[in-house]
Amino acid sequence: MNPSDIDLVDQDRYATAGAPHEQFTWLRANAPVFRHKGDDERGWPGFWAVTRHEDVVHVSRNSDLFSSARRLALFNEMPEEQRALQRMMMLNQDPPEHTRRRSLVNRGFTPRAIGALEQHIREICESLLDEAAALPEVDFVRDIAAPLPLYVICELLGAPVEDRDKIFAWSNRMIGSEDPDFATSPEEGQAAAMEVYAYANQLAALRRENPRDDIVTKLLQPDDNGETLSEDEFDLFVLLLVVAGNETTRNAASGGMLALFEHPEQWRLLTEDPSRARTAADEIVRWVSPVNLFRRTATADTVLGGQKVSEGDKVVVFYSSANRDESVFTDPFTFDITRDPNPHIGFGGGGAHFCLGNHLAKLELRVLFETLARRFPGLRQTGEARRLRSNFINGIKDLPVALS
Repeated sequence: MNPSDIDLVDQDRYATAGAPHEQFTWLRANAPVFRHKGDDERGWPGFWAVTRHEDVVHVSRNSDLFSSARRLALFNEMPEEQRALQRMMMLNQDPPEHTRRRSLVNRGFTPRAIGALEQHIREICESLLDEAAALPEVDFVRDIAAPLPLYVICELLGAPVEDRDKIFAWSNRMIGSEDPDFATSPEEGQAAAMEVYAYANQLAALRRENPRDDIVTKLLQPDDNGETLSEDEFDLFVLLLVVAGNETTRNAASGGMLALFEHPEQWRLLTEDPSRARTAADEIVRWVSPVNLFRRTATADTVLGGQKVSEGDKVVVFYSSANRDESVFTDPFTFDITRDPNPHIGFGGGGAHFCLGNHLAKLELRVLFETLARRFPGLRQTGEARRLRSNFINGIKDLPVALS
């Protein structure tokens, strides 16, 4: 492979064929920390592409050297005035500010708090499948994978279930800005974010007046040290929940279903013993890697994977590549729902930004696939899967299925 042909951010490639695994494989073997070309037209500087599991973990666990705040965590560049606002979101913060904020919001995401949702998530899955079974045509994304996390988000926020369609539309407008089915303009994505802020403000006002047993009420109350989230901090947390809590589970579920269609022997294993959904959930996250990449900025000169990285350099970690690393996973290109142990980093490589909702996402996936395998062992694909045009989210837009 000619290094000059490497392009890990071509969105058309992701839309037609998914993650560029042949390029990732070559890079892990030959240039695991690779100086990737920039794009002057789109305002992307050249960057270091980090493709090996070990190096992605190193970057993730060293926030002092690889900052999320300096130039934010998303791939695209932003003017400084936009970055200033975005730094109020946990995604774009470094310790100690990130640590303070995370400790405030973590109250709603403890394993115990998430475990208490299991029965309700089972009821949601059963209800969704009842509704889908009554439809003349079923799209797995629209009718099953997308509504599940939306129902759960409404439950967490104490929001009316009928608001799920609004939340779905906001998320699509913010994440799908490069996809022709969703895109209108960058301004439209900003407008969607402002609508989420206004919605969060309304929720907060309602809960201050009428406290309930939900995450919004918890987050508006002072913690043990008397600290609370500011209005902007709360609004940005809801924005993060709307996107992260929706997109990752939706795309892991739809990508996982597609993988099971493409590997029918694995679907057979699951239908023979639906309890295998516990290990299947982790293998689905590894295989799909619903979040493909995040960006960091070097805060000092350092060495990474044998390369000299300078202060201010753009460093991009690719989870899709790290999750197929031959030095970590036996037969990484084999989809195996019984894989155990499974040290994937589909929820991040550890450190400050390890996914806050990882317990919730795994619970949703486990219950969904357990229920599907038990109720519809004859589930089959009836049409082509269409992928999202995005180098950030490994997403599927449509997946037509027949339930029986």
